[in-house]
Amino acid sequence: MKKIITAANAPAALGPYSHAVAAGDLLFTSGQLGMDPATGKLAGETIEAQTEQALKNLEAVLAANEMTFDNVVKTTIFLADLGDFTTVNGIYATRFPSDPPARSCFQVAALPAGAKIEIEAIATR
Repeated sequence: MKKIITAANAPAALGPYSHAVAAGDLLFTSGQLGMDPATGKLAGETIEAQTEQALKNLEAVLAANEMTFDNVVKTTIFLADLGDFTTVNGIYATRFPSDPPARSCFQVAALPAGAKIEIEAIATR
């Protein structure tokens, strides 16, 4: 049985998708950009600002299903520029200081709204 998760503290979806879908003990999140939910605009032009905001948005989606970063078992990071990998790793590590989840990271041709980063996750209870 699936349950649609909508997070009040995350930016509105830019298309026909949900913030996340819970299926049993698993939660599958949609990718989160570095959009400020209050303005609907990117949190800044830098990879640092957008990464911080993308993680805050992901945290809000997890919280909407009563989960935290501790529940995350897999993430996927999409970068507009793989040259930002080291910077993103430093910020990402603050949310997963020990026992980090499995992860994939890819450079993509482009992201919605001209974003520099998008992060999605799978979490479990």
